[in-house]
Amino acid sequence: MPDMQTGEPQALSGHCLCGGVRFTARGLVRASGHCHCESCRRATSSPITTFFTVPREGTELTGESLRFYASSPGVRRGFCATCGAPMSFETERRPGDIDLYVASLDAGLSIPIREHWHWDERVDWLHVDDGLPKSGGGV
Repeated sequence: MPDMQTGEPQALSGHCLCGGVRFTARGLVRASGHCHCESCRRATSSPITTFFTVPREGTELTGESLRFYASSPGVRRGFCATCGAPMSFETERRPGDIDLYVASLDAGLSIPIREHWHWDERVDWLHVDDGLPKSGGGV
């Protein structure tokens, strides 16, 4: 997210529930959206997962309790082994990007959400009427 006064990317930071895993992202937000795919729903036990995408370069994900899970071929998800909080999503299809969870931000929860991903996999009991674009695929 650019600094409103300088136009330069500002650092975004966040952490897991227990604080054992932290991240700092220094690049511009490339994408943001609500993901409805079954894999994300199961990884978070939520009907929707909200991500923002930043360049992998300039992003640090740290902590002694940081672990990764290969949830499908070419995909790995970062999480805290202490509290179980999901922290990141990375795919070989976008090697220069990392997706982080908007809800884990320390501040800046005002990142504008731009779209819905995997709309065709959404749960049928959740009704969304926000006017955002809805695509069948992800970022």
